[in-house]
Amino acid sequence: MNDNSFSLWVYLSQSPLLWLTVTLLTYAAADAVSLKTRRHPLANPVLHSVWIIGVFLLLTGTSYTTYFAGAQFVHFLLGPATVALAVPLYENRRRVAAAILPMLVALAIGSLTAIVSVVLLAQAFGLPRDVILSLAPKSVTAGVAMGISESLHADPSLTAVSVILTGIMGAIIVTPLMNFTGITDFRARGFAAGIAAHGIGTARAFQVDEVAGVFAGIAMSLNALVTSLLVPLAVTYLLR
Repeated sequence: MNDNSFSLWVYLSQSPLLWLTVTLLTYAAADAVSLKTRRHPLANPVLHSVWIIGVFLLLTGTSYTTYFAGAQFVHFLLGPATVALAVPLYENRRRVAAAILPMLVALAIGSLTAIVSVVLLAQAFGLPRDVILSLAPKSVTAGVAMGISESLHADPSLTAVSVILTGIMGAIIVTPLMNFTGITDFRARGFAAGIAAHGIGTARAFQVDEVAGVFAGIAMSLNALVTSLLVPLAVTYLLR
């Protein structure tokens, strides 16, 4: 019986469908818990899905390559999901147009702050140059950040990890931080989440308020463009 169970597991573990199912079920369970807690920041479904799946892979001795063979189907949907942000953007186009000037100012300041702060902090802690270059684009969505990292001859894998951690941390602290600072305008709250915490922050913003989600999506998209231009210039100046 044990031999048959082991053989079955070996067979299933090589199937992309298994890891796709594990990913979807884990996230669905984490999201249900998040909903039960009324979307408490610490019950962020991405955060808990990551560590649960990580522990499961560790216990089963499964390589990331094997896991990603199934998870890549979810990864593929990131593109369509990002494009789908155009729907709420269109529905709130008048609000967006009315706030275009302060958005551009916040975008420039936010993008530059995200880059300069992490570079200066990394330098202060004596991190190697290649690590600093990998961390510089941490506040944009993973695909863009990894592309920037490659162009700087840094480590895209380290960049991806820093992007995920940044997104999770941003999604956790954005609501308590905005409440603490007294910022009640959901346009500002969402835009800040999108700049600082890209896609994960945008998902959190949509959980809180649709307007916040719209402005977070705009910030995420524009920040990817601006950061791709600013990072090479900033690191060249700061890491001379």
